[in-house]
Amino acid sequence: MNSPARYERIAFVASNGEEAQAALDALVKLYGNYPPIRADVVVALGGDGLMLQTLHRQMRSGKPIYGMHRGTVGFLMNEYRAENLYARLAAANETVIHPLLMRATDVEGKVHIHHAINEVSVFRQRHQAARLRILIDERERMPELVADGVMVATPAGSTAYNLSAQGPILPINASLLALTPISAFRPRRWRGALLPDTAFVVIEVLESDKRPVAAVADHDEARNVRRVEILSDKTISMRMLFDPGHSLEERILSEQFSY
Repeated sequence: MNSPARYERIAFVASNGEEAQAALDALVKLYGNYPPIRADVVVALGGDGLMLQTLHRQMRSGKPIYGMHRGTVGFLMNEYRAENLYARLAAANETVIHPLLMRATDVEGKVHIHHAINEVSVFRQRHQAARLRILIDERERMPELVADGVMVATPAGSTAYNLSAQGPILPINASLLALTPISAFRPRRWRGALLPDTAFVVIEVLESDKRPVAAVADHDEARNVRRVEILSDKTISMRMLFDPGHSLEERILSEQFSY
């Protein structure tokens, strides 16, 4: 089997589901399986959850990631086919995304630093709504938001939790972030804001002793926070591969017309 040199060595990773494990066995027999550190490309078999895990694990490797759908939600995945994988990889289009960097300080002064590919969310921890102050580039933009929380979402994450909270869908190549409230009580009609991806967002927790708040970067959580700083980390570039006609740009555009 002839293979383009740039993607000759493939590392396969798979979720624990039966479909993903069966696909892993079949593909390893056809193409072999290199350790990720020695591979030219990482192929992820599963759903969007596995893709996010793979992107986190390979965040600083610079290796392209190509996903094939063998899980539940497959928005970030290509269709699964075992044949002609070398040719598909060679023809794939590349999309570069940058993660968010979250720096959360808790009430004891401990600093928690995590990256997020989809979003950074700030949530109430108890029955009472959170009271939050929002600053953009060190300028106060909202003195008080009373809500279940608020999130900052990337274009890649804008169709995930952000969309469920009625936030805007962002084209993947847009230099924007979505600032979206979660069940806002006051101001009741505030639907959020679009920010440049150069924005430095600070969320301060008011009454943190009475109304404790947690901050979550994708799956990494810090509890009892009093200040959360968020920015797009341009020092990290992650490369995602998509089949022609099946790009993330096209799927995000199509999602805006779904009903």
